[in-house]
Amino acid sequence: MVVNCDAEVQSAKCIEQSAKKNAMHHARSNSEERMKQELEKVEQEALEALKAVSDLAEGKALKTQYLGRKGAVTAFLRKISSLPPEKRAETGRLANEVKKRLEEAFEKTLQAFESDQGETAGDALDVTLTGRPIARGRLHPITQITQAICEIFQRLGFEIVEGPDVELDYYNFEALNIPRDHPARDMQDTFYVSDNIVLRTHTSPIQVRVMEKQSPPVRIIAPGKAYRVDSDISHTPMFHQVEGLMVQEDISLGDLKGILTTFVHQIFDEETSLRFRPSFFPFTEPSAEVDIRCVICRGKGCRVCSHTGWLEVLGAGMVHPAVFEMVGYDTDRYTGFAFGMGVERIAMLKFGIEDIRKFYENDLRFLEQF
Repeated sequence: MVVNCDAEVQSAKCIEQSAKKNAMHHARSNSEERMKQELEKVEQEALEALKAVSDLAEGKALKTQYLGRKGAVTAFLRKISSLPPEKRAETGRLANEVKKRLEEAFEKTLQAFESDQGETAGDALDVTLTGRPIARGRLHPITQITQAICEIFQRLGFEIVEGPDVELDYYNFEALNIPRDHPARDMQDTFYVSDNIVLRTHTSPIQVRVMEKQSPPVRIIAPGKAYRVDSDISHTPMFHQVEGLMVQEDISLGDLKGILTTFVHQIFDEETSLRFRPSFFPFTEPSAEVDIRCVICRGKGCRVCSHTGWLEVLGAGMVHPAVFEMVGYDTDRYTGFAFGMGVERIAMLKFGIEDIRKFYENDLRFLEQF
């Protein structure tokens, strides 16, 4: 009798492979069943634990334990990817239903605790107690004075304009009749970003930018920060200025004096007199320093005014024709005046402060006085 050994071997292999497939299928089915049982167990445990919660904080902690990023339900959802593709959808649906039921249960319980806390807080309120004052914020003294200055000039018909703090050398110097290597540049210690870019040393560049875009009449003030390499009891590397410009036909030095007299009387008082002293600025001609009668000693002489009875508050003058030529204005037709003042200087005189650095030390005991 002849036996086909190859056929017997092949049959045995088929039986073995079939057995392995059945075993794997059975294992996957068991895995799916175990995951469903685990999901039901997680839900029951969460609901039982929720019944035992005694306060809001405990409820929130329990919610995180089950529904948080590292919670039991979230961890279960991550396991679904290990199931066969055809089983994932059904298991995922069941898991999301459990998650939704738990979220609703937790939300209901937590809202009940929050409501109870609100009622308890209301019952505990003693309306007979003395009220506690509410701490109120206030404007910085520099901001207060800047706003006061701007409001005065707005009432006089001036428009507020602004410009960039980081400025081109052209606008900061050259367009204001201060060419390169001009001696006047030594009067201002400048922060240079590059050979052609600076931190503006005054807000005058804004005036040039406005005149380039606008034909007369022009009536503007330019408040803002300025920067110079200087620091002592009366100077800081960053400070605030308000500069003004008025251009139209037939503007004279008398108009400048009238505007500034009105300003001084409104920012200080009607009794404060002022005087004009000849001075030099490259962008105005003639130029003047404007002094006011010392607001501390009323002209009698004190340490603040160096016993002269006068205090310098701003610089001013008629706009130099060279500046008008740079912006294309007809110098035969138009005239104008410009002025500029340091806000910190005005604030120190208004509030009787001797050290400018106090404005920037952020000492609430100092700032709360204003």
